[in-house]
Amino acid sequence: MRASRAIALLLLLQARRTMTAAELAAELEVSERTVQRDVAALVEAGVPVYADRGRAGGYRLVDGYRTRLTGLERAEAEVLHLAALPGPLRDMGLAGHALAARLKVAAVLGDAPAGAVRRFHLDAPAWFRETEPPPLLPEVSRAVWEERVLHGRYAARGGTRERRLEPYGLVLKAGQWYLVARGASGRVGTYRVDRFETAEAGDERFERDPEFDLAGHWAAAAREFTRALLRERAAVRLSPLAVENLAVLLEATAAADALATAGPPDAEGWVTVTLPVEDWDIGYLELLRLGPEAEVIRPPELRARLAEATRRAAARYT
Repeated sequence: MRASRAIALLLLLQARRTMTAAELAAELEVSERTVQRDVAALVEAGVPVYADRGRAGGYRLVDGYRTRLTGLERAEAEVLHLAALPGPLRDMGLAGHALAARLKVAAVLGDAPAGAVRRFHLDAPAWFRETEPPPLLPEVSRAVWEERVLHGRYAARGGTRERRLEPYGLVLKAGQWYLVARGASGRVGTYRVDRFETAEAGDERFERDPEFDLAGHWAAAAREFTRALLRERAAVRLSPLAVENLAVLLEATAAADALATAGPPDAEGWVTVTLPVEDWDIGYLELLRLGPEAEVIRPPELRARLAEATRRAAARYT
C-alpha cells in the first residue's frame, strides 16, 4: 500500500467520520477491492478502523482517534488557493497536492469545509469551456510553481524561436491557458501555452520581482488588447437606463471608454458618448442590445441600418 494513499484514506475518515468503500474508492481513484486491502493494512498497523454493517454503514475510526498527520506542505498550501478549480488543477498536474491539502484542512476543521461547500459555489461560465489542456502545461506549470527558468521552442507569428523565459504565472481565460513571463529583453509578455512546441523547466532558478501583480498585469494587458481591436468610433445618445447598464450589455472596456466621453445630460436626461467598436457589423449587433435606449448619431450608415432594424421590429409587433 502506498503511504500517501494510506494517509489520504486516514484523513478522509477523520474528516468525514463514516465513508463507504465506494465513496473512498471514488475519492482515492482506486477500486473498492483496493480500499478493502488498504483498510486491512491500516488495522494491522494498529489504526482503529472498523466497519459498520447495514444500509447506513461504512468504514470509520474509533471515536476520539485523531491523526497528527495534518501539517500542510508548501505545495499543498499554495494550491489550496485554487482548490475551487479542480479542472485547472488537474490540467497542471497539481490535483494530488490539492486533495492532500483539502484533506488536511478538513482533518483539523471537521465538518466546516463541507458546510462551506454546501453554501458557496464558484461558477465562471464565460471563462471556462471544455477544451483539451495543452500537453506541455504540466511542465510549464512546474516552472511557474518552482520559479525555474523555462527553455522551449515557441511558435509565434514571426516563426518558431527558442525562448528563455522567467515564468511569473499562468492565466486560464475562456478555456485557453496563457503564460505570463519575463523574456530576454526584460519585458514581461504573454504566451499561449499551446504554442510551445517544447518546454523544459531547467535547474536554473530566477529571482521573481516581489512587486509584480499577476492579476493587475493581466487586467491591464487585457484592456490594451481589447482597445487595439476597437478600431471604429460611433457617436451615440444614451438614455439614463442605458448608461446604468452599459457595462453589462456591452464589452466592459468599450463601455468604460464610452462613458468616459459622456457630456452633460440634455433636457431628456440623455448623454452623448463616443462608443468604440471592433467594426461596423459588430457595432450594429451590440447596439441592437440597447434597443430604444440608444440613438446612433453617426456614422450615417450605421444610423440608417439601426433605423431599418427598428422599423422591422416594430412591424412584427403590430
